[in-house]
Amino acid sequence: MQDFDFNLRTRMVCGAGSIDRLGQLAGELGTRRALVVTDPGIIAAGHVERGLASLAHANIEAFLFDGAQENPTTDEIENGLELAQRYEPELLIGLGGGSSMDCAKGINFVYTNGGTMHDYHGVGKALKPMLPMIAVPTTAGTGSEMQSFALISDAKTHVKMACGDKKASCRIALLDPELTLTQPEMVTALTGVDAVSHAVETYVTKRRNPVSMLYSREAWRLLAGNFKRVLSDPGDLESRAAMQLGAAYAGVAIENSMLGASHALANPLTAIYGTAHGQAVGLMLPHVVRYNGAQFNSWYEDLLSFSEGLPGLPPASSGAAGLADFLTELIEAAGLRVKLDQCGVVLDKMPELAAAAAVQWTGTFNPRDVSQESLLGIYQNAF
Repeated sequence: MQDFDFNLRTRMVCGAGSIDRLGQLAGELGTRRALVVTDPGIIAAGHVERGLASLAHANIEAFLFDGAQENPTTDEIENGLELAQRYEPELLIGLGGGSSMDCAKGINFVYTNGGTMHDYHGVGKALKPMLPMIAVPTTAGTGSEMQSFALISDAKTHVKMACGDKKASCRIALLDPELTLTQPEMVTALTGVDAVSHAVETYVTKRRNPVSMLYSREAWRLLAGNFKRVLSDPGDLESRAAMQLGAAYAGVAIENSMLGASHALANPLTAIYGTAHGQAVGLMLPHVVRYNGAQFNSWYEDLLSFSEGLPGLPPASSGAAGLADFLTELIEAAGLRVKLDQCGVVLDKMPELAAAAAVQWTGTFNPRDVSQESLLGIYQNAF
C-alpha cells in the first residue's frame, strides 16, 4: 500500500441556490471585510451581484477585484495585491472559474507573505499564515476549489508556475450548480474535458494511494456518465451538479496523487501556441493513455470497471485502447480538435515542445517513465 497523509482541509457546501449562503458562510469565519476576486464575464452573468447581495445581507463589507484573466499571470496578482493592501480584507473569495480561484490564491500568497509570485513557485514556500478563502466555482473543471495549488503564469515568459502550500487550501468550497448554467458552450466543453482528464490521470500516477483512488473513481463515474448529457442538454441541472461534484472530487484526487504526462505535454502547447488548457490536455490525453497502457493496462481496466453499465461507456475489458477511443470520441463530441496540426502546431517545432514538456513537474508522476524522446514520440502520434 502506498503511504499517504490525508486531511480534507476544505468544507464542501453543495446545492442549487447555495450562492445565497455566501454571506452566512463568510460570517461563520468571523469576516467583516472580504475581497471578491472574479472576472467581467461572471459579473455579466449576474453571479457576482448575488454573491455581493448575500455578503451585504450578512453585514460584510465587500470589495471587488474583477481583473482575473484566463490563465492568470503575475500581472493580475500584482493588480489584485494593490486592492488587498488598500482595503485590508479578512477573507478572500474566488468567484468564477479556475482562473478566479487561482488568482485569489495568488493574491493571498503575496499579500500575507510578501515578495512576488515567483517566491512561491514550488511547494511549502509560504512561511506565514494566510487569510481564509472561500471558493465559488462557476465551472466544472479545474477542481481548484479543493486544492492547495495555484497555477500562475509568468507575465513575460508565459511559463506556468505551480505554487502550492497547504495554507492556501480554501476553507470552504461552495458548489452551486445553478452558477454553471450560464457557461458558454465552449467553456462547458473545455472545462469538462479538463475535469475528465484529472479523473483519468490521477487514477494511475506514481503517487496514487487508497484515498486518491477513491476520489478518482467517483470523479470518473460522475464525469464520464454526465458529460455528454450536459453537452446535449445544457439546462440539465442534475447533470450539471454531477459534473461540478465530479470536478471537485477530481481536485481532491489531484491534491493527493498529482497528475501525469498529459498535463506535462499540454502546458507547452498553452505557453507556445496559446492553446486553451482544456483543448491541449484533452487532445494529448488519449495518446498518453495508450502510451501508459503498454505497461499499466490493468489499471485502466480497473478504472473502467467502475463505470460499467453506464450508457455509452466502454467495458472494462477494453482497457487502455478502449478508454483512449472513448476519450477521443468524447473530445470530438465536445467540439474540440483531436490532432495537433488542427491547432496550428508546426512539425518542426515538436522538438522544442518536447524539451519544454520534459521539464514539467507533472511528468515525473506519470506511471510509465517519460523522457524528452518519448514525449516527442507522443507529440508525433498526436500530430
